[in-house]
Amino acid sequence: MRIIGIALLMAPALAGCDSAAGFRPMYGSVGLGGGDAAARMAQVEFAIIPGRVGQRVRNELIFQSTGGGNPLPAAYRFDVTIREQIVSTLVRTDGEAQSQIYNLDARFQLVRLSDKKVVLTGTSYGRAGFERVTAIFANVQAREDAENRAARTVATDIKSRLAAYLSNPI
Repeated sequence: MRIIGIALLMAPALAGCDSAAGFRPMYGSVGLGGGDAAARMAQVEFAIIPGRVGQRVRNELIFQSTGGGNPLPAAYRFDVTIREQIVSTLVRTDGEAQSQIYNLDARFQLVRLSDKKVVLTGTSYGRAGFERVTAIFANVQAREDAENRAARTVATDIKSRLAAYLSNPI
């Protein structure tokens, strides 16, 4: 009797787990009428993003969407604009910053090429801190490493949001 009671309590929660009710794997094929996010991700053409950091974001997105393979013929175009900012923290009494935070904000939109309709928009943020020292080369390298970390964070966030959108049947 106790087992039947537990099964009756669990039935509504488990009923929502079938593919007809909305639960579908994001990166796998779901069968009839379903979307294959990996194949759709390979159909996205990533527009050029100006600057070194923009190129890093674009390269990360291309690699994450195709896995290093050849992309499929484009069905979508993905446009990204970025804004970079450095914020100084831990400022000494002489005005020199001991630590800085690199901020990267990316606004994006996904355009379906068949009808030129914007189907997805959003903003992604990446933050990476770095320390400043007296050696100039060390400061340049620390900032570049922070830029790369922020670019990777933004690209991973965008890829997840893009895959979530493309995994739905269109």
